[in-house]
Amino acid sequence: MTDTSASQPAKAWSGRFSEPVSDLVKRYTASVTFDQRMALQDIRGSLAHAKMLARQGIIGAADLADIERGMAQIAGEIERGEFHWNLDDEDVHLNIEKRLTALVGAAGKRLHTGRSRNDQVATDIRLWLRDAIDQILALIGEFQERLLDLAEQHAATPMPGFTHLQVAQPVTFGHHLMAYYEMTRRDAERFADARRRVNRLPLGSAALAGTSYPIDREFVARELGFDEICANSLDAVSDRDFAIEFCAASALLMTHLSRLSEELILWMSPRVGFIDLADRFCTGSSIMPQKRNPDVPELVRGKTGRVNGSLVALLTLMKGQPLAYNKDNQEDKEPLFDTADTVIDTLRIYADMVGGIRVKADAMRAALAQGYATATDLADYLVKKGLPFRDAHEAVALAVRAAEDSGRDLPELALDELRKFSTLIEADIFDVLTVEGSLASRNHAGGTAPDQVRAAVAAARARR
Repeated sequence: MTDTSASQPAKAWSGRFSEPVSDLVKRYTASVTFDQRMALQDIRGSLAHAKMLARQGIIGAADLADIERGMAQIAGEIERGEFHWNLDDEDVHLNIEKRLTALVGAAGKRLHTGRSRNDQVATDIRLWLRDAIDQILALIGEFQERLLDLAEQHAATPMPGFTHLQVAQPVTFGHHLMAYYEMTRRDAERFADARRRVNRLPLGSAALAGTSYPIDREFVARELGFDEICANSLDAVSDRDFAIEFCAASALLMTHLSRLSEELILWMSPRVGFIDLADRFCTGSSIMPQKRNPDVPELVRGKTGRVNGSLVALLTLMKGQPLAYNKDNQEDKEPLFDTADTVIDTLRIYADMVGGIRVKADAMRAALAQGYATATDLADYLVKKGLPFRDAHEAVALAVRAAEDSGRDLPELALDELRKFSTLIEADIFDVLTVEGSLASRNHAGGTAPDQVRAAVAAARARR
């Protein structure tokens, strides 16, 4: 909880000022209400820093032992919800430092030697975000596993493929789902790539210029699992590229899930009727008893705008800042935290939701009879017989118009009717105009033939 009692302890920087900060300014500038979620990362960073200070002879072994003992107690208090957060201490860093000093005395005051809150917070954010990315990558994997299971199950289930939301050509439901696998595969690559840039250590840059103490930044980097150190102290304390990059990767992931959500909503509509979602992902209406509303995919669609907004907020936050650290940067955390929370919650629920999809294969097949889905197959057939493609395209367009006028699909036209549009058409055309024939003909890497869908699923599983 946050303690806003009447006690007014001196600020860590109060010696320079002749009057106390007003209560309004304290509330306006404090970040402890939201940055306390980085508390355990702050403790990890502080312990690595203290260990380095002792190793370099900057503090004594007894001080290190006191710091480690005090931090262990503080971590326990935080995990049990017993830690008292104080608004007067502004942020997570000073709250923990004040508590440490209360527990171990002078050793707590020595902990901040050779560092600033500027490099401290930059380190905490990177530690926190690295943990969040690892969690997101694992959740993307779980979502993909459910997607692969469903795609494999429906590798040969035909459905209309659409362009402009009009029936275009037959595809399989498995092939359609594998398109979203590929999207999230790229998403995972982006998060993994962003993690490399997150995983650079700012600590040791101090306020902006480095420190005069004989510190060992590479040792701290190894202790905290960073791949390397930030090479420039000015950049290290002021950089938030990594947070923007994370939000950009998150916005793309949410965009992909929003597109899938839109399709689930359309497919679940009685007008389409391709799928049903499990009841646990739907809600009813307060007035219409028959309704089953797809609230979860609708909210995913809406929360995508929220994540996009966080990305724009961070870009706008950074666009006018001179070097080095500015108080503006305090505003980086809430959109960053909210983005990670939204992505994590969305992936968790989406994996479960995909696993509960019930496919209505008969409705998918019936829809293929409504849009002349094998018209391109007829054109390809004529080209293979020697007709130039543009002439074949024209002949098929006339055949489609005739079929439409008579209220029939192309395979329902008799052979003599089809031959009116090209004498190259023979009896074998009816093998081409079937849905299965159309699907089987696209038997190449990336195609929708059932064998290719199964191969794509197998390749995806082999990469995992």
